[in-house]
Amino acid sequence: MPPYSFFSGQPPPAPVANLVASLSRPVLSIDRQPKLFHSLQQEHNSVLSLAADDESIYTGSQDGQISIWDKTTFKLRAVLKGHNGSVLALEYAPDKHWLFSASGDSTIRVWNTRNHVPLYLVHPHLETDSGDLFSLVWCPQLQTIYFGCQNTSLQSFSFSAPTLEHASFGISLPSDGSIHSGTSTPTSISRKAHKFFDSYPQYTRRPADLNARNPTCASCLPTSASGALATSVSSSSPSSGPSTPPQDACVQDDSVKAPLATLHVLPENVVFSAHYGYVYCMALLPSNREGSDDAFYEDTHDGSLQLVTGSGDSTVKLWQLPHGRTQGAAPQLLHTFDCGAGAVLALAVRGDTVYAGCQDGLVKVWDLETRTLVRTLLVVENVDILSMSMLHSDLYVCSANGDIQRWSASFDLVGSWRAHDGIILSSIITRFPAEDKVVAQEQGKSERFALVTGGNDDMIKVSSGLPRVRRESGGCGVLTDDMQVWEVAPPRSDRHALSELSRFGNTTDISKSINDILVYALTKFVGIPSVSNSPVHKEDCRQAAIWLRKCFTQLGAEASLLPTGETTNPLVLATFHGTRTSAKRPRILFYGHYDVISARPTGWTSDPFTLTGRNGYLYGRGATDNKGPIMAVACAAADLLARRALGVDLVLLVEGEEEAGSGGFAEAVKRHKDAIGPIDSILVSNSTWIAEDTPCITYGLRGVVHCNVEIANDGPDLHSGVDGGSAREPMLDMVKLLGTLTDSSNRVAIPDFYDRVRSLTEDERQLYKVLSSVTQTPASLLAARWREPSLTIHNVEVSGPRNSTVIPSKVRAHISVRIVPDQALEAIAAAVQEHLRTEFGRMRSPNTLNVTIDQTADWWLGSLDDPWFLALESAVKDEWGVDPLRIREGGSIPSVPYLEKEFSCHALHLPLGQSSDQAHLPDERISLSNLRRGKRVVERFLANVASTPSPSPVPPSVDV
Repeated sequence: MPPYSFFSGQPPPAPVANLVASLSRPVLSIDRQPKLFHSLQQEHNSVLSLAADDESIYTGSQDGQISIWDKTTFKLRAVLKGHNGSVLALEYAPDKHWLFSASGDSTIRVWNTRNHVPLYLVHPHLETDSGDLFSLVWCPQLQTIYFGCQNTSLQSFSFSAPTLEHASFGISLPSDGSIHSGTSTPTSISRKAHKFFDSYPQYTRRPADLNARNPTCASCLPTSASGALATSVSSSSPSSGPSTPPQDACVQDDSVKAPLATLHVLPENVVFSAHYGYVYCMALLPSNREGSDDAFYEDTHDGSLQLVTGSGDSTVKLWQLPHGRTQGAAPQLLHTFDCGAGAVLALAVRGDTVYAGCQDGLVKVWDLETRTLVRTLLVVENVDILSMSMLHSDLYVCSANGDIQRWSASFDLVGSWRAHDGIILSSIITRFPAEDKVVAQEQGKSERFALVTGGNDDMIKVSSGLPRVRRESGGCGVLTDDMQVWEVAPPRSDRHALSELSRFGNTTDISKSINDILVYALTKFVGIPSVSNSPVHKEDCRQAAIWLRKCFTQLGAEASLLPTGETTNPLVLATFHGTRTSAKRPRILFYGHYDVISARPTGWTSDPFTLTGRNGYLYGRGATDNKGPIMAVACAAADLLARRALGVDLVLLVEGEEEAGSGGFAEAVKRHKDAIGPIDSILVSNSTWIAEDTPCITYGLRGVVHCNVEIANDGPDLHSGVDGGSAREPMLDMVKLLGTLTDSSNRVAIPDFYDRVRSLTEDERQLYKVLSSVTQTPASLLAARWREPSLTIHNVEVSGPRNSTVIPSKVRAHISVRIVPDQALEAIAAAVQEHLRTEFGRMRSPNTLNVTIDQTADWWLGSLDDPWFLALESAVKDEWGVDPLRIREGGSIPSVPYLEKEFSCHALHLPLGQSSDQAHLPDERISLSNLRRGKRVVERFLANVASTPSPSPVPPSVDV
């Protein structure tokens, strides 16, 4: 038998020098190497499959036997005999105390784990024509076993008949032998003739029968009359018979017993050609494996149970399991994921994420909700991945070269070590009792996890002293039949991998402690470094979307993720449904963004991604832009919902690309407009007040045109001391060209640029006077910031080393133009390009000019007499006791004017933060008072619009 190894402490990451660079986190260091504590050896008996219950570990091998090992003593307790083919898969059903074993002899056997008695022999549909049975999954909710076959079929058998109940640790069969999803026949003979393994030489022209003797492999050894594998009487010589565990006084070696009944899968429980290759692996969703932190679903009527299968055709398929009245039906295909990386040999699942271990050393990571590939992990190039196991958010990947790698939830390689000298064929996570129960009770730990691995190197190792990862404490373990037992620790709750808000409770709890929930949730949200314009944080952005979707769900919304493209982050869509009445409920769309800009540590008083409270303010990247306002709005809806006072439908649409230009946003909204539904008004909270103490409402934003200008020649960079004065320099052309954009009064010199700019009205002039007195800022300066267009040159870049002696051959500049009502976005963009080309042509330069428009956003102006605006203004006044200031912003939010046009309704902009909130700067913050009172403003606003007749949507117009 192959080895078992037991290591106490942490799962062992490899030396730092051997670790692959992480995409989002630095690799952790290791203190020491593991030490071998004990070894066991059983020759010529590889471990192909593993399972475990509370007391034992079960190992299936190529000789058709199942060995049972005691978890406490590591002694061999018993051997289960019956298969005459390799035991390719084992599955433990804890609710039944059953062990399922699938074999190369085209049968599934069911064993009672309490007394090791064989219960059933299950024949697949078409029996031996189904070929090897590679994979098994037990679904306790449906009382059904699912298995994948060599003939590419997916089959199932249901044990849900009421008469199949335990009686004295046995089974009472119905008098007619019928079972829910197949047929059964009480029998004492369990095996039929195999048309290949029990065949005679072709020239004899005899049909296959059990009298044929073809001992060419372990799968076709002589059998007894009961169909059980013949065993050797003597274990002194390897040549005397097939290898079996050595005889021991403690090992039960009963004679082979026949199962109580033989069962047959019916055609209606078969998905023929489920794949175009062998079905090597499968997993249940949500996972019911030991070590999983997925929630367990007892309700089988909501369609939450799903199955994933992996195949030699390089695909993973997602199946809907039957529910409600359809129980007993075959699974229905939902989606096919093409891995494109060789056969899929192993699967692991956590939540909505599926990990597919492939033949060429890659792990493909799929998001089930958006149906997209989120990451490809390169484990060991061109080395098969034969097994994977999950311990909470940590993935353990076992390769054919004998190595184990541990990957974190953020796809960091945090551990790598050589576990076997041969191939690792199987692995599981299981619990072990604590070694020192007194110490364990004092520390509040009654058990440990273990990673059990099986291979073909004939060694069982029990070791202690695994390398410790400095960031963690605690531990678990691993065994092999070729088996090793490694003590491994569940990861600490990763701040960006949180799957739930553990302190939330039910809606009544939310109503009582909503302010605590608001700050708690914001703490977790800010802790996710969702920087959209950094490839290093790509996975953090996805985890932020997943966390936010789950947060909204726990607050009472129906939430989902909407894909925006292969390279862009998903949208989070959530709907808080109001109280059902006969009247039509208003539908309000809140727009926000969960992405943030980067935060360099310099200039910060505290960690930018750890929400820190000081002097009444909460500091952290995204606190005011835009994570704080998002949580305030969501908690406002949750509070109203808990008090049964939500009279509107509040739809939250939160994107993850706003700080990077909202790539894919418009296309995704159009594509999923039916899922979003009709909208009556749009609410935004993505700016700050103009002062510290007076609340504001924003009613206008400038638009923007971003333009790239490049001047270059066909030659190389030159030396100014050699070629200066003899060449037409691109830099000089660029300086002259940029100088034509403005005049001596600093006004934009593009022809007709100001023609459509609105004149300042008397009402606006009076408003600016009021704002000037509040902010101590000249009214003319406020008007220049908010309602007048502008042009800015942001940077100039050059080719070459940027040395003072180099004449660059290529020069690039980036400019932006801010536009206001009623300038036309497309017309201004075209005018900028035309002006630059015309002025460059006048220079008669031999260099070339290239002008491109990078990004654009239209201006936005709200309607001050709109009933929605008046309802929001009233809510602010009722909360703060003063009339809010009506202000505009000089910046741009591309999505606001787009959403107005797409849904034909007006937008409202409610800033929550103060002017000193430092958005986009070090020490970004939001006042705790503003956050909580902003939440109450939203509650008042939602109550206001629910209590008045819903105004008809007014299409936005440039004339408002």
